Amino acid sequence: MHAFQKSPDRDGFSPPSLAAHLMFDRSNGELAGATARDRLVVGALQAGARTSSAWYYRGFAAGCKALRNLTPEQTIAVRLNEDAVFSFPFCDGYWSLLLDRNYSYERDMEAFFRGIADADYTLIDCGANFGYWSTLVSSRPFGGHASIAIEPSSANFAILSQNAAINRDRFSLVRSTVGATPGTARLSGEKHEALTISGTGGEQGEVVPVITLDNLISRHALDTAGRFVIKLDVEGVEIDAMKGGARLLQTDCVVICEEHGNDRNHTISRYILENTALRLFCYDPATRRFERLADVSSLDRIKKAANFGYNVLSTASSYWEDRIRSMRPDPSIVP
Repeated sequence: MHAFQKSPDRDGFSPPSLAAHLMFDRSNGELAGATARDRLVVGALQAGARTSSAWYYRGFAAGCKALRNLTPEQTIAVRLNEDAVFSFPFCDGYWSLLLDRNYSYERDMEAFFRGIADADYTLIDCGANFGYWSTLVSSRPFGGHASIAIEPSSANFAILSQNAAINRDRFSLVRSTVGATPGTARLSGEKHEALTISGTGGEQGEVVPVITLDNLISRHALDTAGRFVIKLDVEGVEIDAMKGGARLLQTDCVVICEEHGNDRNHTISRYILENTALRLFCYDPATRRFERLADVSSLDRIKKAANFGYNVLSTASSYWEDRIRSMRPDPSIVP
């Protein structure tokens, strides 16, 4: 294992070496390599996750920040399944929710990826952050699929690279963001999970390269006759990313975009419906299925929390539409 570069993230929290001893197993709740203090902190994180779940986890990140002062900087590795390990800084305000075994990160997407485990596809993971979905989708229980993880932030990319290494380098890495045209942009934001090239960053932030989705076809020698799942979690530039992927979007693909709960105009879904030939689907808690959306009105009901993300699937592929429609209701999904 290699050590992280000591480049601080937006909270001033430097990614430490992954030689850290902490390991949490979500299958049985075992915590290995922990001191008594570590166990107290993990217990507090778990209690905070359970308590804040009633308010869509509002306040949880603030509690994590306070707990950081009680423990040295270190990394915790979480075993997601028998073939997937995901690491992040201990007391991270976003990923520490994984320490609560009742918590599932984007449960609707986990159900989707489980449901297509037998399909032959490549994941294009735009806005990969620390590589959660690339780690999971490339694992055996999820079908062992190829993945290209794309992340612009140098601090995030260091942790993403480490997660690729501890999972046998089974997914590819690209340090970039995606947009409508190639070039450079300035990355800004206060939280590692919400960095964006959208907005007015001025001269602040990190200068990062921009590629288009279509650049990936030649850069990675992608077979356009193959199937793709394209995850666009790029904080406000999803539409630009689609504009830069005209050729890739003509392949046998399904695109996953995140609709932010505080966007009552449903901008991304509205764009897809009004400007593309893609058919749109969203998980509907009323039916517990992914339902096709003829317009955005259903999102007024589905998007309940302003601080929560809601995934929409879009495709022009009859194959992917059949796979989405054939998924059985999942009572465990609570968006």
